[in-house]
Amino acid sequence: MSELLDVVLRCLLVIGAFMTLPLLVGQMEHKQMAHMQSRVGPMYAGRFHGWAQLIADGVKFMQKESVTPTAADRPVFALAPAVAIVPYVVAMVAIPLGPVFGSDVLIGTDLDAGLFFVLAAMSVGVIGTLMAGVSSANKYSYIGGLRVAAQLMSYELPMVLAASSVAMAAGTLSLVGIAEAWEPWWLLAQLPGLVVFFVAGLAELMRPPFDAPLADAELVMGPLTEYGGMRFAMFLLTEYAGIVLLAALTAVLFLGGWAGPWSDQVGALWMLLKVIVVSFLVIWARVAYPRLREDQVNAIAWKVLVPAALAQITLTTVLVVAT
Repeated sequence: MSELLDVVLRCLLVIGAFMTLPLLVGQMEHKQMAHMQSRVGPMYAGRFHGWAQLIADGVKFMQKESVTPTAADRPVFALAPAVAIVPYVVAMVAIPLGPVFGSDVLIGTDLDAGLFFVLAAMSVGVIGTLMAGVSSANKYSYIGGLRVAAQLMSYELPMVLAASSVAMAAGTLSLVGIAEAWEPWWLLAQLPGLVVFFVAGLAELMRPPFDAPLADAELVMGPLTEYGGMRFAMFLLTEYAGIVLLAALTAVLFLGGWAGPWSDQVGALWMLLKVIVVSFLVIWARVAYPRLREDQVNAIAWKVLVPAALAQITLTTVLVVAT
């Protein structure tokens, strides 16, 4: 009975985190971009600092009509939003957020191969966007879907290599074990891997400046062109959930997870703070850098990130053997 209660409690925590953190990141993106680009619109929905902007967006999406193109592959077209969003819910189960108020209970599940589980789930989520592009019966969507496939294949390798470097240093694939094995000097020794992982994560999520598959100026909205209403809202929620997962994984692998002063009591708050900081950087990159061309996107992956990740693994191997 206690095991069943523990499973139910963990499921409720994961669902609560999934329904809260992506929305928080979405609201943060509205406000951060409004300040950085001097936008006044997101400051009006609600008396205090536009607090109701996200609610207004939700009402807008519910009122919009969801249309399916006549020539579309209807089952695939309808299934694509779910294929995109469900893997992120599954991946969030394996993200450890830290101890609860001095107890030994961790928010999240400790899997022996938790690192590879989360990376695999995140890569499956991109397939939903590919399905959307191929099934829409739209040439712009189809081109966007092909760009999604090319970008996924290009950036999966450096991302996994950078994460493997941390797993080698910690001697485990468990995310809890990696967080507990983390040492402050890792931040310097794994800095190249951190940069590679973060940049590859932006590309995996198709976040600017790696948003060539969407390319609203040339492809309308890429694979998502034919989607509207709540179907489009699901893709938007998937994007914000991806930001949360990328930030949480970056915090666990490279920033010590819940490590910090009084981590036994407020470890989960340290983890939340690190997730917010990394999410801020993801949003900042959207405002600060222009979109890269498709050839530049692939060149950065194969000519810069892969060699840098291999060099990081070599450095980690030397440090592990030496110590």
